Formats: sequence, C-alpha cells, structure tokens
Amino acid sequence: MKTFTTIIVSVTIALFFGCTPQTSGLSNGATTSDTLDQILVNQVGFLPNSVKIALLRVKTETFDVVDVKSGKVVFTGKPEGFKYWEFSGDSVCSADFSKVVAPGKYQICTNGKKVCSQIFEIGEGIYNNLAKASLKAFYLNRSGMEITNEFGGKWARAAGHPDTSVLIHSSAVSTNRPEGFKISSPGGWYDAGDYNKYIVNSSISTHTLLLFCQMYPEYCKQFIANIPESSNNIPDVIDELLYNLRWMLTMQDPDDGGVYHKLTNKSFCGFVMPDKANEPRYVVQKSTAASLDFAATMAMASRVFAKTDVAELTDLGKRCLVASKSAFAWAKANPAVYYTNPSDISTGAYDDTRIKDEFFWAASELALATSDYSLVTKKTLDNQVVCVQSWDSSAMLGIISLALSNDPKASELKTQSQKILIGFADQLVEKSESSPYKVSLDFYKWGSNSDVANQAIIKLAAFKINNNSKYLVSAQGDVDYLLGRNATGYCFVTGFGGKQVMNIHHRPSGADGIVEPCPGFLAGGPNTIVLTDCPEITRSNFPAKSFSDAQCSYSTNEVAINWNAPLFFLMGAMDALKK
Repeated sequence: MKTFTTIIVSVTIALFFGCTPQTSGLSNGATTSDTLDQILVNQVGFLPNSVKIALLRVKTETFDVVDVKSGKVVFTGKPEGFKYWEFSGDSVCSADFSKVVAPGKYQICTNGKKVCSQIFEIGEGIYNNLAKASLKAFYLNRSGMEITNEFGGKWARAAGHPDTSVLIHSSAVSTNRPEGFKISSPGGWYDAGDYNKYIVNSSISTHTLLLFCQMYPEYCKQFIANIPESSNNIPDVIDELLYNLRWMLTMQDPDDGGVYHKLTNKSFCGFVMPDKANEPRYVVQKSTAASLDFAATMAMASRVFAKTDVAELTDLGKRCLVASKSAFAWAKANPAVYYTNPSDISTGAYDDTRIKDEFFWAASELALATSDYSLVTKKTLDNQVVCVQSWDSSAMLGIISLALSNDPKASELKTQSQKILIGFADQLVEKSESSPYKVSLDFYKWGSNSDVANQAIIKLAAFKINNNSKYLVSAQGDVDYLLGRNATGYCFVTGFGGKQVMNIHHRPSGADGIVEPCPGFLAGGPNTIVLTDCPEITRSNFPAKSFSDAQCSYSTNEVAINWNAPLFFLMGAMDALKK
C-alpha cells in the first residue's frame, strides 16, 4: 500500500503541474500496490500505442492487467522465462501487455491478485507533465532569483547568490584582473546538490537543451512550462536555457577569450537555503576544457538562434559566435591547461585531462556555425572514441551535430557521422533486446541514470535520421527503467510514481522544511563507486541495486543539471513523437 506521505506527494505534484493525482486504488475492487518490488513497471505510464513491458520477480504461469477503477481484468498474458542479470544479481521474466491500449489506470497482478504492481496510467499526454516538471526543475535551481509562489508553489524561496561581486581567485589572475578584483557574474543554474556553478557541466547541459530545440522546434513552440518568461515570444525551453547561457558568457575573460572553470565558494556549504549561504564567491582558473566546452555550446547556440525570427535571439546568436571563436582561439593557444583544485578550493573539480574529444566537439560546432569545414577532418572524426556522451566524454555531441546537419558543405562529414551514430545506436538496441532488464546500460558510473537518458538521446537521433521504429522501442525501455522498471523499484524522478525518491542530496530540498523534495529532478542512480557516503547504510554490491534514498547518499541520490537535461530531452521527445 502507498504510504500517506506518498499520496500527499502525488496530490501536491498534481496540483503543481495540473495533472490528475495518482491514488492508491483501494476502492472499486482494486488491490494494494507492490511493496516488495516483485513486479517492476514504469510507474507513470505509457502512450496507448507504445510497447508495454513489465518485469516479474515472482513465479507465475500468467499475469493479469487490472483496471484500477473497476477492478476488472482487461488482459491476461503469459510471461517469458526467467533471465539472470549480473548487474542486479537477480532473475526476472518479462510480461508484455502492449495489447492494452485503452486510456485508464492499471496494475499488473499475479496469483489471483495476491501480488500487484504499482499503479500506472495509459494515456496520450502521459509524458507531458514529466517534460514540464523536468524543465521546471532548472527554474527551481536558478541562482540569484527569487522563486515565487506563482511559479514555485510550495517550493517558493528567497533569492540567493546574486553573484554581482565575485572575486578573482589567485589561480585566475590576468593583467587587467588581479587577485581580489571583482566581476559581475549573475544568473545561471546551481549545478547539483550544491550552490556552485561550473562551466564544464553547464556546457553539456545547455547544449542538450539546444539540441532538443533543434530537433523538435515545433514542439518547443507550443510547450509551456509555467516559468516567469512563459508570456514572452520565446519558447520556454529557450527561455530556460538562456538563464544559464547568459551567465556562461560572463565567465569569459574579455581580454583574452579564456573561460573560467567555475564560480564557487571555497568549500561546500551546509544544508541551508540559498539566501543563508553567504560565503565569498570566486571565479577559479581558466582551463582548456572549460574554454572548449564553452566554445562548442556558444557555436551551437548561434546556429539554433539563427533559425528563429526573434531579433533578440538572432542578435544574441551573433554575440555567442564571437565568444565561441575567441574561446576556441584561447584553447588552441593553451592546449593543455588542465584544471586542478587550488589548495584552498575543495568544491567539484570536473578535472578532465583527456580533451581531444573536447577539441573535436568545439571544432565541429564551429564548423557547422561558420561553414568552415577546414576546422574538422574526416581523420579526426574517425579517431574519436565512440561512447555515450557525458561531461568528460563529448565526442558523441559533435558526431550527433554533424550527423544532423543540413549544410551541403558538410555532406562528407555528415555521411561518416551518420554511419558512426547509427552503428552505435544499433549496438545499444541490441544490448537492450538481450538484456533481462530491457535496457542498454551495461556499466554503472556515478550518475548512471543520466547514462540511460543519454543513450536514449542517441537512439532518438538515429530515429530522426532513418525513422526506424526499433530506436523508439528501445528508448521506451529507457523511459521505463527510469520510471520504475529497474532493480531498485524506484521511480527516479522526484514527485512521480508510486515508489518515489524522497530524500535527494539537494540543499534546497534538504533545508526548506518541506517533506516533499523539489519535483522533476532525476536522482543520480545506483552505482558502487562510493559505498561509504552514508556510513550507517549498507548498500548492495550489485551495481544496479546499489542505491539509497537518503540525503547523505551523494553518490547515488544527488541531482545535477547534466542529469536533468537528458531527462527533459527524453520525456519531451517521447511527448513530441506520440502518434
């Protein structure tokens, strides 16, 4: 049975985003929800015509799909045989109920309704509220802005970190900006569970939202997230990314084009609200990685903004392109300035020292923005390590951009990039088809849930190229994993599902006195990288199960902008592509 707290959370999120609340379904003949995770299912739901698969941990000859309202069995199926997954240490069998297409709320039940799943829904708009919530999470994480009741509801809070008087750290001095010199660097998103702002992570996050705008422009025009800028003539997705992109522009030294690695306190503050965290703020060391990531993102922004008919955006796009060229020039002149934390700085490092992929990504984006393809060669493209994109592995970002290009001058690079992209997407589909958990993920890094979402982006890009439905089917499996069909049984998006993450490592959520965490955030997800962040909690040694819904578990239950960006991309794309 759902706890009282979970029911209250569901109702609160329903009111915040205008959806119908999910209830426990104890009336009208329905049954209690699974509390032992014996039936794993996407706890939010499915589009009517999508593939629908649950995973069973309980032995049964048949399974039933039960209509929650009436208590009637609407479908009976036979599960496949059990398969063992080495990442979870358990065996599951798949239960396909794709034939159920009628809108409504349902549960999967076995053994005469003795075991029933969490409640889920089938409906046309099932991913719309998820898309809205995952984008609005960026608004709730804005630095330097008051979150008002009108747009933030019960998660309203005072503004913190105006960042209009930021100090130049000793590692970041230049001729015209000596140590202690003050600059203004307002805006941007808090990066993760802390209150700092990092260019490397901001770049991939902003670029992911820009890529969404490029791939689904018509959807963006009608998508309303209920943020302060919703009434203007700019799509809300762009409005939200602009809040961070404009901050990024302030992180470039106008004298030489180099980009500061981060804006930060000297150390992480405690779990207090933003307006109570008043330690001095610094910009710290220019780095090659930050400058290249900045250059790539600004070049991409110039392309996306050039496609709009809003003068403000087209003018900003021109400024972004100038900034991109300047940052790229600085990186070429300083090709090996690797970031390390100075002795008096202990916040996140994002210390990438393998940056040939960043050079490729930035060169690819600048080539596409300027039609100057002397910046990137076919040999350079072929020499990239093909893997899922992340803050420290950015080659796939350049490959996707080249593969989706409409510039005739890029035809050769486009053809080769599409070959690489499709080949990798096919590998991901094959993995999901053979996986007992119907997911492509076969490694568990810090932030494993973001890898699931980023793998889905690769599949969606492949679908954009050749319209093969197998990529959508596999992406649906990624959606299902994040929303409950995983070894932990959690729906990993705050505010959604029957078994919800409640105690994310996120300072506003931990300090605001509200039981429910800020909604729409993707928890980092299971891994075994750090097993001691919560000394009193023993986690599984199987990486797919090694997760703790505890505030202290920064290694599994933190949130971050580079995890939410692919979450929004995935949910928005599934909503945009519904038939």
